[in-house]
Amino acid sequence: MIIDLLEEEEEEDNLFLRNYLNPNKRKPTNVLFNNRVSEGYFEILINRHLIENETKFREFFRINHNQFNFILSLVEFDLTKQPSNRVKTPISAAEKLAITLRYMATGESFRSLSFGFRVCHSYISKIVQQTLAVLKTKLVPIFIPNPSTIDFKSKAAEFSCKWNFPNCILAIDGKHIRIRSPNNSGSLFYNYKDFFSIVLLAMVDANYKFIVVDIGSYGKEGDSGIFLKSVMGKQVLNGSFGFPEDCVLPGSDIVVPHVIVGDEAFRLHRHIMKPYTKQASRNDVTKKTFNYRLSRARRVTENAFGLLSQIFRVFYHPINIETLTCDNLIWVACCLHNMLRDGYLEKHKRPFYDHDKDQPTPTDNMLSLSRGGGYANIEGFEVRELFKTYFNREGSVPWGF
Repeated sequence: MIIDLLEEEEEEDNLFLRNYLNPNKRKPTNVLFNNRVSEGYFEILINRHLIENETKFREFFRINHNQFNFILSLVEFDLTKQPSNRVKTPISAAEKLAITLRYMATGESFRSLSFGFRVCHSYISKIVQQTLAVLKTKLVPIFIPNPSTIDFKSKAAEFSCKWNFPNCILAIDGKHIRIRSPNNSGSLFYNYKDFFSIVLLAMVDANYKFIVVDIGSYGKEGDSGIFLKSVMGKQVLNGSFGFPEDCVLPGSDIVVPHVIVGDEAFRLHRHIMKPYTKQASRNDVTKKTFNYRLSRARRVTENAFGLLSQIFRVFYHPINIETLTCDNLIWVACCLHNMLRDGYLEKHKRPFYDHDKDQPTPTDNMLSLSRGGGYANIEGFEVRELFKTYFNREGSVPWGF
């Protein structure tokens, strides 16, 4: 009996010393997480129920089962972890992808996801970080390819057919995406609307697809400054973007270059059209007509950002992850949005996602860039005047101004 007590005391002393000398030693796994394989979302909800219900699967992940398997085939090798003596049953690549997509679809906190998937919240943060990095590497070349590979003449035809703005290849706009203040960042991410944000600057085609994207600018930066320093801005301004040759507007003899339409936040240029100021168009019907036609074409950017927010509800809340991971999240969201748009256009039916009609669109998480416009050149004024003349004569529409 005395020997047993001495052995217990010695064991307690050894345990105390181990904990004292190794304070960062891994803690025992919580009982809740030990039952991940038998009780977690992935096994019970997804593999037993959602896998057989296509509608509910889309509602849960925002993509259908075939699309999920396609994405999984791209990232499975990079996300698969082999069993070891320490981890007998590692989390599969499919479950990592499921956790990440569910986070993007809802914006739930990692602690909330941990109760459903039975995975520690700290490890979920690592899963999301790793999965988003791999997804960006695999998806961007497929769904947001290099602009040099794009047929901009077909893009111009789509804008002319759908939005009555000929020789327009893309529309451009930027949005502030709300984030939690990064540590030791000062005022870098603090924007003019008094919250912290990362800027998403995107060019969108007539079908609401993101064609060129620039992500990661600080929220404090001005509109024209973001565009000028971006790769897309430099290519547009120096003429290396790949614009088609100047051509005649339909039904007229007016020759104009191909352009990108934007709002007041962008500078007027030979290849960038912006509206006339409110003061200039107030008493001039021809300028008001031009503004109407440009705004009608530029609306595709607002629609694209709105669809992006409705599909991936993570944009409804301030995103509380590292800035680099947040950049990857936005890249992946844009890629998945394009994948869904491709599926919609191919099948000519409702998109794969459904949204709650009673859920209001977020009004404070994706805000436009500040108005300004920067400098303009004389050639930009001349091109805008040609478009204005065309929209008020040969290119007029009976339902416009």
